Amino acid sequence: MSIIEKAASRIDLKRSAPDAALDDTAVAVPPAVIGADPAAIAGPATLPFGADTVAGAAPATAAAAAEPVPTAPKFSTRRVELDLARMREQGMVTAAAGRTRLLEDFRVIKRPLLQRAFAERKPGDKPANLIMITSSLPGEGKTYSAINLAMSIAMELDHTVLLVDADVARPSVLRTLGLPAHRGLMDILLDDQIDMADVMLRTNVDTLSILPAGTSNPRATELLASSTMNSLLTEIANRYPDRVVIFDSPPLLLTSESRELASHMGQIVMVVEAQTTTQHAVKEALSQLKNCPNVNLIYNKTREFPGIEETYDYHYG
Repeated sequence: MSIIEKAASRIDLKRSAPDAALDDTAVAVPPAVIGADPAAIAGPATLPFGADTVAGAAPATAAAAAEPVPTAPKFSTRRVELDLARMREQGMVTAAAGRTRLLEDFRVIKRPLLQRAFAERKPGDKPANLIMITSSLPGEGKTYSAINLAMSIAMELDHTVLLVDADVARPSVLRTLGLPAHRGLMDILLDDQIDMADVMLRTNVDTLSILPAGTSNPRATELLASSTMNSLLTEIANRYPDRVVIFDSPPLLLTSESRELASHMGQIVMVVEAQTTTQHAVKEALSQLKNCPNVNLIYNKTREFPGIEETYDYHYG
């Protein structure tokens, strides 16, 4: 049975089509790199503390030498404001929108993910609360799905959510949410003096935090495969027992970063765009996830009734 035939047997859900700008890319070609200049993301350089030395000056007294040298101040976790009214207008999940079809769709989608996320873990199992959202190609709606899934889980009474923009070559989470670029994941992996708390963004949705992609780096694949990344994932998976971590990943058929990231994940959700993504592309993408124990599909952007307003159907399994 083909992957499309399998998808047809799954749950059909509908929502109104969002603005095209809400997809991870609005066209079928890779977009330009999003974000500020890397130097701007990294922020101003920190000058060394202590008195300047002048050539020929007398040596400091013993008392002065004994004074402790102040250390550079650490960055504190920043708080950003999500424009919930704008998100609601653009067709996204928000608590203030009331009971909508889209909200119900993502309630259905999130439930089995949450059940597996907090099920008893067997020795050797990957943390099931690490969930990667991906697609085979750009423009299939993975970023839109990642944000909506994160917002839906944030409404739970017993869980918190960390949304990670792991599409480090073309980050789009902050752009989609109308937020400026910030330091993030790549900066943590490049500088062992930077802690996750230094770059994580807290939001006005109390149970939702965001870890941006950060400064673009040509060694992204190697950084994601590093022991530093492995330690970071262990930390974010286990520090808080109620936390779900959603990763917006690069498309599987365009980059090697997504395959490396998938090797750490307990659950994968692959977004498939109806009437656009070929069966060959879906099969090729799924073949790269054959070692992942839990792979789920969201069958997206289906025009179910010709001549009637386009709808988005989710087939989940």
